[in-house]
Amino acid sequence: MAKITQDDLNKLLWEAANSSRGTVDSSIFKDYALVFLFYKYMSDIHKLEVQKLTERFGDDKERIAMRLSNARFIMPEGASFYDIYNQQSADNIGELINIALHKIEDANEAHLKGIFTVDFNSQSVLGQTDQRNKMIRNLINDFNKVDLTDVGDDILGNAYMYLIEKFGSDAGKKGGEFFTPRVLARLLAKLAAPKPGDRICDPACGSAGLLLMAGEEIDKQGSQNYALYGQEKTGTTYNLARMNMFLHGKDSARIEWGDTLNNPLLREDNGLMKFDVVVANPPFSLDKWGEKHLENDQYNRFFRGMPPASKGDYAFISHMIETAKAKEGRVAVFVPHGVLFRGSSEGRIRKALIEENILDAVIGLPAGLFQTTGIPVAILIFDRTREEGGINENKKDILFIDASKEFVPGKNQNTLSDNHINKIVDTYQNRREIEKYSHVADIKEIKENDFNLNIPRYVDTFEEEEEIDLTKVKADIATLELELQDVQEKMRSYLEELGV
Repeated sequence: MAKITQDDLNKLLWEAANSSRGTVDSSIFKDYALVFLFYKYMSDIHKLEVQKLTERFGDDKERIAMRLSNARFIMPEGASFYDIYNQQSADNIGELINIALHKIEDANEAHLKGIFTVDFNSQSVLGQTDQRNKMIRNLINDFNKVDLTDVGDDILGNAYMYLIEKFGSDAGKKGGEFFTPRVLARLLAKLAAPKPGDRICDPACGSAGLLLMAGEEIDKQGSQNYALYGQEKTGTTYNLARMNMFLHGKDSARIEWGDTLNNPLLREDNGLMKFDVVVANPPFSLDKWGEKHLENDQYNRFFRGMPPASKGDYAFISHMIETAKAKEGRVAVFVPHGVLFRGSSEGRIRKALIEENILDAVIGLPAGLFQTTGIPVAILIFDRTREEGGINENKKDILFIDASKEFVPGKNQNTLSDNHINKIVDTYQNRREIEKYSHVADIKEIKENDFNLNIPRYVDTFEEEEEIDLTKVKADIATLELELQDVQEKMRSYLEELGV
């Protein structure tokens, strides 16, 4: 079999997943398709390992079993994809898959406990027996065409992310709840600039694509010396994140399941765990985020002010800053533009953050980049090295970038090219002043604007219209009228010759 390419694998997996959807909503079906990809991957890796050990040790089952017990994961007897493939004609095929998956969980409790939450025998989700079995058999036979031992963790992980992105786009708003477009994840990861040795956290990690992108920035530096942490509120998405980490070979990543704002689970030494880099794409303007229950927050995250009950943006921002290491940590977060200028409690929090001198940059992005919203969004970067006592405490300005007009238009969703990303990152890293694109504002200028961070106040993108010479326009009109009269005269002459 020829070596499979990334595009080949993406196409095969999408066709396998897409052909089986039927009447199941794609926001639900994606959980089944992605679980099946994970299941097939584990089964293929196990099958290859058994083949290698058999070639080496022959019929010595005891030695083979001992080696398999020390493998990256354990595949219980009778629980692999190929065992299910041989039983696909059974009327209770969904139940048999459930049993197999639970066996795998039990055998790998340390890493995979509770990871398979979908029910392949659910009538309420997958329909009556005939419809349910047809969908499952399609999945089995389509995934059987793909040998996942032919690809490495990176290619397989990329294919997994590709499926998540496809389902994210296909599921529209629902899909966006668990997925940040890869191009935006890459941009935020580059701006966060993680380095070897860092602890990196995403407190609203979704399917963990942003976390993996942040880690990839360190991989590019030739190091794998970093640790990934995340927390996700939605159970199925939390398990997608765990599978995503496993597929990318990041078994040691710590992903927690729970509400970050109301129950932060990444804790140590009787307090919140601290990180070198914190990145996130939290839900925009989250309503009923728990404001009433957090007035006396035991971690004192909201000492600058309590965000409004109907908009949780500054709740996530406050949490992220308080989990970044004092005088060292960095925060990069996607936000709606309202965060930049809304008043009342949000205005007071914004003023406090500016006066603390930790806001490093405000970057405006084009509209239509997310599945969840068509509005333009922004990135805020906080740098705690600018605090008193930090190595950048003398840095007393804020960089504004207006990248809202530079994008690749799409039918349903816009995107950014590598050139767009590189321009934003270069402008930020070198703090460049570019006409109609970026501006470095000192704190005096910010105060004069009453701590309003609305980007047009600092970056003038107004394009002057070309001055119109009315005298010339009048002369051109007169010339055209004469030419028209000449044409009309010629037409009359031609018509007379034709006897019309």
